[in-house]
Amino acid sequence: MRFHLSPASSTRKWLGFVTAVWVQSISGNNYTFSNYSDALKSLMALTQLELNNLSVAKDVGKAFGLLAGLASDRLPTPVILLIGSVEGLVGYGVQWLVVSRKIQPLSYWQMCIFLCMGGNSTTWMNTAILVTCIRNFRKNRGPVSGILKGYVGLSTAIFTDLCAALFASDPATFLLLLAVVPLVICLTAVLFLREVPPSSTAMDEKEESKFFNIFNIVAVVIAVYLLIFDVTGSHGRILSQAFAAVLLFLLACPLCIPLYCMLQDFNRSGSKPKTDIEGLITEPLLGQNSEPEMAALAAEAEEKVEPENELVVEVKPPRPSMGEDHTIIEAIRTFDFWILFTSFLCGVGTGLAVMNNMGQIGLALGYVDVSIFVSLTSIWGFFGRILSGSVSEYFIKKAGTPRPFWNAASQILMAVGYILMALALPGSLYVGSIVVGICYGVRLAVTVPIASELFGLQYYGLIYNILILNLPLGSFLFSGLLAGLLYDAQATWTAGGGKTCIGSHCYRKVFMVMSFACVIGFGLDILLAIRTKKVYAKIRSSKRSKKPAAPSSS
Repeated sequence: MRFHLSPASSTRKWLGFVTAVWVQSISGNNYTFSNYSDALKSLMALTQLELNNLSVAKDVGKAFGLLAGLASDRLPTPVILLIGSVEGLVGYGVQWLVVSRKIQPLSYWQMCIFLCMGGNSTTWMNTAILVTCIRNFRKNRGPVSGILKGYVGLSTAIFTDLCAALFASDPATFLLLLAVVPLVICLTAVLFLREVPPSSTAMDEKEESKFFNIFNIVAVVIAVYLLIFDVTGSHGRILSQAFAAVLLFLLACPLCIPLYCMLQDFNRSGSKPKTDIEGLITEPLLGQNSEPEMAALAAEAEEKVEPENELVVEVKPPRPSMGEDHTIIEAIRTFDFWILFTSFLCGVGTGLAVMNNMGQIGLALGYVDVSIFVSLTSIWGFFGRILSGSVSEYFIKKAGTPRPFWNAASQILMAVGYILMALALPGSLYVGSIVVGICYGVRLAVTVPIASELFGLQYYGLIYNILILNLPLGSFLFSGLLAGLLYDAQATWTAGGGKTCIGSHCYRKVFMVMSFACVIGFGLDILLAIRTKKVYAKIRSSKRSKKPAAPSSS
C-alpha cells in the first residue's frame, strides 16, 4: 500500500501553515531595536536624534515593501521567502560585525543602509506568509491574521528571552541570532508553504476552526510561559537552558496537526474498497457518453453569450463596490482607503515610537535593565493580536459587527496608556508597556483582514504593503522627529560626547502629543465602522448561509 501526499491535501496545507507560524515567530526583528540600540549609541557616539533616525532607517526599509507586494503576484512564495531571508542575513550580519567589533564602525549613512536592509527583509517574509495563508484560509481571515500576527508579536520576546537565557543578553550575539535564525527557518518554509485551494465545504471550514483553536491554545501557552520567565527575575545557567529547550518544544507542538491530518489521509487511502474505483471513472464516462449533449449545450450557450458580449463592449464597467476586488488605483481612489490609512498611522506610528525608544524611556525613568519592558510589550502585543483576530471574527458571525470597531477601541485605550506613561507614576511604565503592546497588536491584526474584506484578495499583497508604509512614515514622524527632537531639547551633554536625559520630564510632551493622535485615530475608526456596516452585514449573511441545517447523508 502506497500513501501519496498530494499538493492540495490537508496535510500539506497545515504543514505549510505550521512553517508559516515559525517564520512569523522570527520575523518580528524590527521591534527589537531597543535591545541593541544602546550599544550602537555608545559605539558610534550618537545623540538621541541620530539614534532615533537610525531606527527610522530601519523602518524605512518597510517602505520598500512595495516591491514585495508587486512580487507577490508574480513570484512563487519560496522565492519571496528566500529574498527576505538573504537580505536579512546581510543587513543584520553587518550590524553584528560592527557591534561585535569584528570590523571598524561604519559611517552613519552606511549603517542606515544596512538597518534599512534588515527592516526590508521582514516585508518579504511577512508578505509571502500573509498573502499565501489568507488565500489558503480565506473563510477564516480573522483567526489566520490573529495567529500569524500574534507570533510576530511573540518573536521579540522569543529572541530576547532566548538570548538572555543562553547568552546573557549580549547585543552582538542577539544580532547574530537575528541574522542567521530567519534564514534557517525560511529554508524550512520554502519546502512546504504553497498556495492551495481553499476549503469548499462547511465541514472543511468547521475543521479549520477547530485546528485554529488548537493553534491559539498553544500560542497562549507559549506567551504565558515567556511571561513567567520574564517576571521571575534572574535564573541560573541550568534553569535557563531548560527554559530554552522547553520553549523550542512548545514551538514544535503545532506539528501535531499535520501529523493528525496525515494519519487521517493514510487511513482513508488504506480503507477505500475496490468498488470505489467506480467513483474514479464516473467523470470520464459521463464525458464520453454525453459529448453530443455537451456540444448542443455549448452551441446554445454561444448563441446566448454573443449579444451579451456586444453589450459589454459598449457599456463602461462600473467601479467595484466595497467588498469586491479592487486594483491598487481603484483602492486609493476611495475615501475609505485613506480613512484606514490615516487611522493606521495614528496607531502603529505612536506604538513604534514607544518600541524604538523603550531603552531610553526606561533609562530616563531610572531602570537599568529595560529588556523586561521590551518583552512585556511583545507578549501583551501577542495577546492583543491573537484575541482580536478571533473575537472580531466571532462578532462578525454573531452580529455583523464591523471590524474597524475593534481598532477604535484599541485607539482610545492606547491614548489612556500614553497618559499613564506621561504621569510617570510608580509602576506606570509596566502598565503602559502592557497597554501599548495590547493595542498595537490589535491594530496590526485587525487591519490585515479589513484590507482584504474591503478591497478584495486579487491585489491584496500590494494593498497590504501600501498600508505598511505607515510603519516608516509613523516611525519618522513620531520617533525620528517628535521623540528625538523633544528628548534632545531636554537632554544635557555627557563627558563621552553624547546627550542624555534623566527624569519623567524627558518624554512627557511626547506621550501627550501621541495621546492626542490616538484620539484622532479613534474618530476615524468610528467613521470607517459606520461606513462599512453594510459590507460586514453582507459578510455575516454569507457566513450564515453556508451553515448547513443538518448533515446530509448519501
